[in-house]
Amino acid sequence: MIRPRLKEKYTKELVPLLKEQLHYKSVMQVPRLDKICINQGVGAAVSDKKLIDVAIDELTTIAGQKAVSTKSKKAVSNFKLREGMPIGVTVTLRGDKMYEFLDRLVTLALPRVRDFKGISTKSFDGRGNYSLGVKEQIIFPEISIDKVNRMAGMNITFVTNANNNEAAYQLLKALGMPFQPK
Repeated sequence: MIRPRLKEKYTKELVPLLKEQLHYKSVMQVPRLDKICINQGVGAAVSDKKLIDVAIDELTTIAGQKAVSTKSKKAVSNFKLREGMPIGVTVTLRGDKMYEFLDRLVTLALPRVRDFKGISTKSFDGRGNYSLGVKEQIIFPEISIDKVNRMAGMNITFVTNANNNEAAYQLLKALGMPFQPK
């Protein structure tokens, strides 16, 4: 079995580099990427149930892993929303699929964003996790523009085991995330 290119780079090159940069005594202290969570809200699914199936298919194609629908926890009468109705789609990637998705995101998808100047450095949560919003699903090469009937954005969250934002920033930058200059 072939290991993902980014995983090889992380284990062979980035772990020693980050250990030195962040002044850690052991390689076990070096931050690593634990999982990537991709969420897509489909608010219009309240009136059209087929939109959830379309979103599941698109997110499954993008992630390479079966996506599941998320259900509402509360009933909101103003939105005609009942408890338990499907209103979104989510998928969590770990291991090899996570590294393959990150590689495709950095090398193929983000460069296709119009007027792209890098991603913001302000989306860290203080505990070493980073969230990224994507406005259109068509930046991913797996999605055919001809088959898309509505544009949908998504949230991508990178969960690391880093204790602070700086360590997570160093990790994601080393993995190839195109951050804006600070």
